[in-house]
Amino acid sequence: MFRLRRSASALLVLTSVLALSSCAALDQMTAALTNLQRLKFRLAAVRDFRLMGIDIGGKAALGDFNALDAVKIAQAYRSRELPVEFVLDVLAVNPNDGTGGSRRSTSTLTGLECRLLVDGKPTVTGDIDRPFEIPGTGQESIVPLRLSLDLLEFFGDRRYEDLIGLALALGGRDRTATKIALDARPTVSTPFGPIAYPDRITIVSTEFR
Repeated sequence: MFRLRRSASALLVLTSVLALSSCAALDQMTAALTNLQRLKFRLAAVRDFRLMGIDIGGKAALGDFNALDAVKIAQAYRSRELPVEFVLDVLAVNPNDGTGGSRRSTSTLTGLECRLLVDGKPTVTGDIDRPFEIPGTGQESIVPLRLSLDLLEFFGDRRYEDLIGLALALGGRDRTATKIALDARPTVSTPFGPIAYPDRITIVSTEFR
């Protein structure tokens, strides 16, 4: 009888421990999902833009290219190729700073699978090349995204001058990020492994989303 009571007591303790563990795991999962939903993004700037390997950062018009570069670009256009490459800085903010009832925590962005939209047109896909920690301070963190595409592949119906104008609008002297957007699905590290956002988001330069 004593042995039976002791077994029952042990079973009760084990059940209680498992219940507490399950509650703790559920709390952690809830916190992880909450943090996931609070991480916000916005496009910051385009930099290191190169057209056919030529840095166009200080140029505002076709006439700003020297003769050698102008010939190189024109020949590439006649060959039906106009490759560009650049870095798109994405701002990430983690508002889990310990205020408003939230627990201060750092989020680790492990993936930013995305498709680049230029003038509303879907183009190439990309992703970050390493994880980025986004501290729970409410401050903005820069997440660089390296992208490359052939303008003629996606905008082959445009005139030569218009294509050069598009490149300059994206990466020239007066460049702006308003002509581009990212259709993205971020992935964040949690105690339960990487978790991707349940829905895709559109990242733009005008507001955090």
